[in-house]
Amino acid sequence: MARLTVAGTTEVIIGTGLPASILPGRDDRLRVAILTQPGPTDLAVEVSRRLERNSLKCEVIGLPDREHAKTLGVAASVYEALARFGLARHDTIVGVGGGTVTDLAGYVAGTWLRGVEVVHFATTLLGAVDASIGGKTGVNVGGKNLVGVFWHPTRVIIDVDQLRRLPGYLIREGMAEAYKAALIGDARLVSLIGSEGMQAPLDEVVERAIRVKAAIVDTDVTEQGVRAHLNFGHTIGHAVEYASALSHGESVGLGMLAAAAISEKLVGFSGTRKIEETVGALGLPTRVEGLELARVLDLLAMDKKRDASGLRMVLLEDVEKPVLAHVDESDVEIGLSAIGF
Repeated sequence: MARLTVAGTTEVIIGTGLPASILPGRDDRLRVAILTQPGPTDLAVEVSRRLERNSLKCEVIGLPDREHAKTLGVAASVYEALARFGLARHDTIVGVGGGTVTDLAGYVAGTWLRGVEVVHFATTLLGAVDASIGGKTGVNVGGKNLVGVFWHPTRVIIDVDQLRRLPGYLIREGMAEAYKAALIGDARLVSLIGSEGMQAPLDEVVERAIRVKAAIVDTDVTEQGVRAHLNFGHTIGHAVEYASALSHGESVGLGMLAAAAISEKLVGFSGTRKIEETVGALGLPTRVEGLELARVLDLLAMDKKRDASGLRMVLLEDVEKPVLAHVDESDVEIGLSAIGF
C-alpha cells in the first residue's frame, strides 16, 4: 500500500480493497452522503454499510451516467437531497465513481454550506490518476468545466485490483491522462507506456502519474502558474469532447496530438510522431471526423485559459519540459489539421 499527500490536505491511499478506515478520523461527523453513478452503485452501497457499522447515518444519492451528471440541474437536485437528509457542516460527502462523480461531488461539497468535507473513492483509472486528485471541481455550462471551485478532498482511495477489472475502454481513457502526466513530468513513465501500452502495470502507472500531479499541485494549488501544465492536451481536447460524442480520454489523446503539432512549429518539439504512435497503440483515435470546425473554434473562444493576450496553450519543448505559450488562429489550425480537420 502506498500513501501520498497532495497540497498538504489530501491523503491518497493506493492499495487493494477498502482500507480499514474509509474516512479520516473525526468525532463530530454524524452523516455521510455518498454520490455515485449506476456502474459503481454496489460499491457505494458497501461503503454505506461499512460506515453505518460505525454508527454513521448514510444516504446513497444516485447520479445520471457519465457527463450527464455534470450539470447545474443535477447539482441542484443533490442540494435538495442533502437538505432533506440534514447534512451539516461537520458531515461528509463521499464520491464513489470516476471523474464525473468526483468532479460533481467535489463541486457540491465545496458549495454546500460554504464547504463540507469530501472523500473520493476513485473507481476508474481516469479518476484515479487525474480527476480525483488536486481539488479541481466543476460542472459544464456552455463549455467544459466553466463553473467550479477548488475544493480538496481530505482522502482519495484507489483500489488497484478494481482498476484491473475495468473494461478496456475505461482503461484507455485513464491511460490517456496517465500519458499526459508522463509527457509533462516523468520520462520513465513515457517509456513504460510507450513500450507496454495497455499492458503497463497499473500500480506503477497510477503511482507515478499521481506523483507528477502532486509535485505540480504542491507548488501551485490554485493554478496561478505551473499547475496549468497539467492542461497539456486539454485545450483542444475539451473543445473536441464538448462538441462530439467522444469520451474525455479519447478527446485528450487528440488534444495531445494537436498540441504536439503546434509545439513542433512554435518551440521545436521533435516527438510528435512518437506521441501519435503511442496514442494509436493505446487504442485511442488519432483523427476526428464529422465535427464542425466553427463549433470547435467557438468553444476554444470560451476556454478558461484565455487571457487579455489571447488563448494560452501548454506546449512541449521536450518530454518533461512543458511551457505555456499564446497561440493564434493559424497555430490552432495547425493543431486541428494534425487531427483531421
